[in-house]
Amino acid sequence: MKATPDSNRGRQLAEINVTPLVDVVLVLLIIFMVAAPMMKSGIDINLPKTTTGKPLEENKVVITLTKNGEIFINNKQIHRGIFEEKIKKMAKMVNGVYLQADSEVSYGKVIRIISALKKNGIENVSLVVNPVEEKNGKVSN
Repeated sequence: MKATPDSNRGRQLAEINVTPLVDVVLVLLIIFMVAAPMMKSGIDINLPKTTTGKPLEENKVVITLTKNGEIFINNKQIHRGIFEEKIKKMAKMVNGVYLQADSEVSYGKVIRIISALKKNGIENVSLVVNPVEEKNGKVSN
């Protein structure tokens, strides 16, 4: 039986138009590419400033102490009760750590963290600071 224009009149077209779908996907891709760098997640701390310091090595563990007393190991929050247990396990795998603490954290709390690290076998502890430039002998913020 031959199809005539009159025989297709009652049927609906079952094809999907892909062009609008591709347009929407490309717009979403561009939005995510622009927004991704702005979604930088991290721990909000205000590091002390100094004119001396070296860049961080990529493969070392970073321990962070916030002004609220929270402890993070590589951006993962650790409860105070299991901190020493975690660093005992870490001591077997790493030879040193970076310690960064908010500038408002008391000296005593920083020393307690350093003491716990050394007591559990991590001898090499480097403190992280924000470098500032020195111009004509004066420190600029």
